[in-house]
Amino acid sequence: MSAKIGFVGVGRMGANMARHLKLDCNYNVSAIYDINRGIAASLAEELGSQSFDSLAEVTAHSDIVLTVVTDDAAMRSIFLEGESNLLTAAAGKTFINCATLSPAIHREVANAAQAAGAKTLEACMASSISHAREGQLYLMVSGDTDAYQNCQKLLEDLSVKLRFIEGGAGRAAEVKALVNMVMNINTAGLAEGLGLASALGHDLEMICEVFSQTGANSRVLETDSEDMIARDHDCWFSASHAAKDSGIAQGLASELNLKLPVNDATKAQYDLMTREGLGELDKSGIAELTFPGRHKA
Repeated sequence: MSAKIGFVGVGRMGANMARHLKLDCNYNVSAIYDINRGIAASLAEELGSQSFDSLAEVTAHSDIVLTVVTDDAAMRSIFLEGESNLLTAAAGKTFINCATLSPAIHREVANAAQAAGAKTLEACMASSISHAREGQLYLMVSGDTDAYQNCQKLLEDLSVKLRFIEGGAGRAAEVKALVNMVMNINTAGLAEGLGLASALGHDLEMICEVFSQTGANSRVLETDSEDMIARDHDCWFSASHAAKDSGIAQGLASELNLKLPVNDATKAQYDLMTREGLGELDKSGIAELTFPGRHKA
């Protein structure tokens, strides 16, 4: 693809997506922006690209802009606020928004982009940092169908599996909220199961093996059980992000007058971690609340 690719938000995920496209796939990564100017400048130097201090400059120097920002407020600020945002002179541009955000903000941005003559996609990621670097993301995509067809090769180069979800803007974000809701519930449940097993004096390696052969098995058991036992909570997906994402599902349920008590309880646990200064631990750090002797109420 000869298109010029811009990146807005080059934290752990965004930076590694940019590295993969440039270093492994030889895309023209033409513009980089981050609220942390030093991070943006460093990545631009690494990739032989250019960092910019204004969002409008990123749009001007790109055909396609990928955004990976932290929350709805950050999304609103880069697209809808200020005199120099991403929609400045954006006619003909395509924006691919990859963060886990509320469906409502995706729809708000899509409507504003359409008014500006631009197109949007959401490409929600259900993967980790290493997958971003290796082009092995699982991507759930929705939005403008023409934009999807035009960007399909780019999205395929970022992903191990690509799923287009019909229904327009916000639909992929709904699915991603479901994915993270269930993942967070599974993580909290595993932490409680292992915590109780520890309190009962069981061999936790044996417990994990039994879990793996029974209805207690899950992907979270594979990814998080060793870290919970070893108290190794280096961050791949933070507890604060888990709280945010469970909150997105909570908000969707509230709009539909639907009760999700297990999700509510899970969010409360991750909220507690955040309040106690543990929000930047990996989500596996929820075990610090459940294992005997680890947490002081």
